[in-house]
Amino acid sequence: MAKLFEPYTIRNLTLKNRIAMAPMCMYSSHNEDGQVEDWHRVHYGSRAVGQAGLIILEATAVQPQGRISPQDLGIWEDAHIEGLTELTRLIKQHGAAAGIQLAHAGRKATVDGAIQAPSVLAFSDQYKTPVEMSKDAIQETIQAFAAAAKRAADAGFDLLELHGAHGYLINEFLSPLSNHRTDEYGGSAENRYRFLREIIDAVRTSWEGPLFVRISAEDYTVGGMTSEHYIEMAKWMKDQGVDLIDVSSGAVVPAKIDPFPGYQVPYSETIRTGADIATGAVGLITSGLQAEEILRNDRADLILIGRELLRDAYWPYRAARELHTEIEAPAQYSRGWTF
Repeated sequence: MAKLFEPYTIRNLTLKNRIAMAPMCMYSSHNEDGQVEDWHRVHYGSRAVGQAGLIILEATAVQPQGRISPQDLGIWEDAHIEGLTELTRLIKQHGAAAGIQLAHAGRKATVDGAIQAPSVLAFSDQYKTPVEMSKDAIQETIQAFAAAAKRAADAGFDLLELHGAHGYLINEFLSPLSNHRTDEYGGSAENRYRFLREIIDAVRTSWEGPLFVRISAEDYTVGGMTSEHYIEMAKWMKDQGVDLIDVSSGAVVPAKIDPFPGYQVPYSETIRTGADIATGAVGLITSGLQAEEILRNDRADLILIGRELLRDAYWPYRAARELHTEIEAPAQYSRGWTF
């Protein structure tokens, strides 16, 4: 069997294959209350029918002022649990595991009112200038992540991911390009990591399952973070009980990126080897052969598919045919899924 379709065990969870749907914002909570709507039910349920082993929900805000947009899903209050529980039920009934990405947009939030960040630095001229977070605000946000983890457990999720990439709040603390603090949350790598360290510790008080962290392994700017820099932080994450690093890149500052197929995979390989921790590869991975090469050459442990799953909810079937591997079809589709 192709390695892409082998089961993969993370902590107490076994995925039926190594295909994960990467978290991608849908901006579809139209009442601006963070609630699940019909779009989410259809979108996530159909990808589970398509036989991905893991479905990770989009960036879901732990605080209302931490939304990327007013239409983001939310998990900042107990009223969100019912809708999220429905999503986990829809995902699991088709044999996929249900994950959720907990997020805070920091200085890239586009909601009304004040927005927060480690330092008073706007992302660009098109974004608002944030307020520097006080230590009380930092602790409040850390506890918001912990409370969100408890709600995720109550909603039946199998896996959590902390969004530490793409220029959002955790990433802003990690990168020296966006963190100019002079207190214990800024300066050295250890200090810049402190915010994430305290979030992981707080989340682990209420969450025992698999825990991922998504990072931007390359800032594409002089003086920024690189995958080599992240090796040390990845070792700290592993020591804290993080099970896998979801390796993306960019977006903490405006920078030119020249993407090509698999352009982020070398970052995954660097961190996997350097920190001896499982990684997920993402970024212009479009074919089964490409995914299989990544796994066979030990460049990653999990393949996260993003835009290709927007184009084709049944990408796992297409990949299986390409790799001459037969997978179980949904009973309702068995007449059409031929190998």
